[in-house]
Amino acid sequence: MKLSPDEKYMKMALREAKKASDLGEVPIGCVIVYEDKVIGRGYNRRNTDKNTLSHAEITAINKASKKMGDWRLEGCTLYVTLEPCQMCAGAIVQSRIPRVVYGCDNPKAGCAGSILNILNHPAFNHQVITDKGILGEECSVMLKEFFTALRKRLKTERELAKGKAQIND
Repeated sequence: MKLSPDEKYMKMALREAKKASDLGEVPIGCVIVYEDKVIGRGYNRRNTDKNTLSHAEITAINKASKKMGDWRLEGCTLYVTLEPCQMCAGAIVQSRIPRVVYGCDNPKAGCAGSILNILNHPAFNHQVITDKGILGEECSVMLKEFFTALRKRLKTERELAKGKAQIND
């Protein structure tokens, strides 16, 4: 079965998310496409870089801007595995990206409609066409598996710490 262009690029974003996961980061990945070419890629690196700004979308926007030689990314489509947060949604609006495609909703911090809709706020001078749910199940499963493993690891670490404390008492 042939993938649609949106599915093709979301698969690429999922590969970026896997890079984040391999670092122990929340698996979020992003690619930016212009004229059927990927011009920016990024994945979550907040803990690795110890930097709040190291989100997948911000990294991809930086790379795409350098490639385009402009801060305006008109004519581009941004693909991201998770609905953008307020910071990334603001950067998307500021960079004039006309279209965002994301995999799954972010009910705790999503700003493409879940909590706020920064991408389509009528007071801003730029609104973004938004398509959601592209490979949404794959994106959601990757995040759920990551957080299940994280909770298990943290529980084990707490139990080990508790056992050491009891030995020292």
